Amino acid sequence: MRKADEARIEQLLTRNVEHVIDKGHLKEKLRSGKKLRIKLGIDPTSPDLHLGHAVVLWKLREFQDLGHTIVLIIGDFTAQVGDPSGKTRTRPPLTEAEVKRNMKDYIAQASRVLNMRKVEIHYNSEWLKKLDGKKMLQLLASLTTQQILEREDFQKRLGANQPVHLHELIYPVLQAYDSVAIKADLECGGTDQLLNLLVGRTLMGRRELPPQDVLTVPLLEGLDGVRKMSKSLKNYISLSEEPHEMYGKVMSIPDSLIVRYFWLTTDVAEREIKDFEFKLANRQVNPKEVKSRLAFEIVQRYHGEKAAQAAIERFDTLFSKGELSGELPTLVLQSAKAAEAVPALEAVKIPAVEIVVASKLAESKSEARRLVLQGGLRVNNAAYKNPAELVFIRTGDAVKIGKRHFFRVKVEFQPGA
Repeated sequence: MRKADEARIEQLLTRNVEHVIDKGHLKEKLRSGKKLRIKLGIDPTSPDLHLGHAVVLWKLREFQDLGHTIVLIIGDFTAQVGDPSGKTRTRPPLTEAEVKRNMKDYIAQASRVLNMRKVEIHYNSEWLKKLDGKKMLQLLASLTTQQILEREDFQKRLGANQPVHLHELIYPVLQAYDSVAIKADLECGGTDQLLNLLVGRTLMGRRELPPQDVLTVPLLEGLDGVRKMSKSLKNYISLSEEPHEMYGKVMSIPDSLIVRYFWLTTDVAEREIKDFEFKLANRQVNPKEVKSRLAFEIVQRYHGEKAAQAAIERFDTLFSKGELSGELPTLVLQSAKAAEAVPALEAVKIPAVEIVVASKLAESKSEARRLVLQGGLRVNNAAYKNPAELVFIRTGDAVKIGKRHFFRVKVEFQPGA
């Protein structure tokens, strides 16, 4: 094998990678030149893919560029069961209608990363609907309750005397059967999926198939800077965001996440990222300048260089050069109105309508809701059109309400917040 190929394999298995099981075995398969079947399962629990999902999608793209086959499993059946991964309570199963509605845009969004012409797509109802009672019992007999209960989320719930429902124990078995059905060589996923992926490895061995290798990627923190990016937590940046909105949301992330976002959401060279990290740590550069570069790289990745440049210019016009030059009126947001407060970041997560209410530009809460619905609220140039949407917002952020009113945010914390 050429040194260049060896270096490429090493980067493939190290950059933005948390676990590889079995790394030595997988390396040998990659060196052999064998074309692998690489599985990713996605349950359509919401209609959007976001930057957190894209971490694993870009890892799959690396494998795809080496000629391997990506097998995308749309969990139309398992989404109706409900994946408990990382949850401290039972996730409500989705109805068939909800699953179909959420599946609608998945493939189009995944095409922003993968060459979908070369992706093998399956819906796991293809094989899971065929499991009758006898076959299901045989499948469940292949694994033990202890294996499933090793999961950290189950352990936490049991320790807190919270319920763990039987269908949740079956979910990892169904996901594992997907690997048997498509004869996966490798399965990828987030670190919260590790035990699910290992169950697939075990089940394949019990079915006398070569056990799949497993690769996990880190979880990306959301706009709140604390919890993983998630649609349900309202702290995500969708792959389908308009360029200027994507740019504005990236500009709103905590400074502490700049370097991590460079690693997980861009293909900027390792040497340059480490240079940014050093300069930020030693206060040799303004974090806003580095964050602007980060936002440009992310927008360019999904919308192209021209759109990314236009997003910069629009942001600068609205929030740096023109209307926002000089002093701005202060918009005070009190933690008592917030769904969640993060004092360490001088931030709150607050319903969009409450931001407008706090500005006193609306005479009533119903008028504030109408203003938001009509697109009259922007935070760091990202639009929020759902009055109930939780907006992660920090002291110093810029807010535009209506056509002419600009504010600089100040978050005030109530005693005990």
